[in-house]
Amino acid sequence: MVAISCGIVFLAILFSSITGKGLTAFQQTEIRLEVFFDEQAIDPQGSRDAAILGRADYQGLIKESLRRAFPGVKARRDKKELYRLASIGAGYQLRRMVMENPGLVGKSVTVWVLASDDVDMIAKGVIPVDARPEVRRLSDRQMEWVGTLRQSGRLETRFNTTLFTAGDSREPELAGVAAAAAGSLMAILVCLALSFPFGVMTAVYLEEFAPKNLWIGFVEVNINNLAAVPSIVFGLLGMAVFLNFFGLPRSAPLVGGLVLALMTLPTIIIAGRVALGAVPPSIREAALAVGASPVQAVFHHVLPLAMPGILTGAIIGMARALGETAPLIMIGMIAFVVDIPGNFTDPATALPAQIYLWADSPERAFESRTAAAIIILLVFLVFMNLLAIVLRRKFETRW
Repeated sequence: MVAISCGIVFLAILFSSITGKGLTAFQQTEIRLEVFFDEQAIDPQGSRDAAILGRADYQGLIKESLRRAFPGVKARRDKKELYRLASIGAGYQLRRMVMENPGLVGKSVTVWVLASDDVDMIAKGVIPVDARPEVRRLSDRQMEWVGTLRQSGRLETRFNTTLFTAGDSREPELAGVAAAAAGSLMAILVCLALSFPFGVMTAVYLEEFAPKNLWIGFVEVNINNLAAVPSIVFGLLGMAVFLNFFGLPRSAPLVGGLVLALMTLPTIIIAGRVALGAVPPSIREAALAVGASPVQAVFHHVLPLAMPGILTGAIIGMARALGETAPLIMIGMIAFVVDIPGNFTDPATALPAQIYLWADSPERAFESRTAAAIIILLVFLVFMNLLAIVLRRKFETRW
């Protein structure tokens, strides 16, 4: 009881620390600006051609809006500090708006744009307002402008949709987990499609049909040993076989799924054999007694009764694969990937690798996003483990 209590206490400390740091990343500070979509700056010829609209200097429109919001800023140095209040991604927001609705050209529209990560940290209270300038990374003049925006209702903290819809970015306020989540999902689908059928077939053969000889004993011992091999060894194997020998694309979910399938296969085989062995021999004997063949007895009677245990082992194996980073590093799925992968051969990363990259970033705002990504990954893992428990309780038969 003392050991269990200590474990629960340390687990609670861990979760409270991650949650406390990660909750702030689910919100993002935005600035309300009156943006004039100047036709001379965006489309001087009035053609509304998508290529011309896409090349316009939308960040310049953000700067012009900030100058109108603070007309007293005249010096060149002060203007540069003023421009740092808005994210460099604010221009992309305007570009996306114009590309979706060219009718905005020539109009003045109220737009909520992303604030910079430094302003975001101050607005959410992560960094105290009275901190030293080198700590908050904002000058006293910038702090005055932030206070003016807040008092006038032009600075608000809203739900951070970018975290769930965007890929990775060098700027914390533009970074999201969508590309990493898509890469993890694709790799897990490949892993499940390969490891589950092969694992079940292997378990059925070894438990029900394989002769008891020296060769089968050697295979069983090696399967048990493979379940304890460090995951990075499977990454080295995948790099040597799938990348160097077969020439499959690097950083692709297809290769990641193949490597994870190799790592998960022993777990599914062992869980399958245990589940098959738990079925009472009387089930087999009764099926054989009424004229069923050995194959019919196994596939029509024994395997359906063992399937809850097999599914539980498979889901737990998938959950372990979802949290692996070392084998994915070896095959390149830790690359900086901005775009969400469209198929199984596109460059991609995974959630654990994304967490590793963000944890190594020097920007302070990535600390909260790292914790938020950990929370998202833990939600996936908890869901998969709950699914395993539900399936086991729903389908298991008590003897």
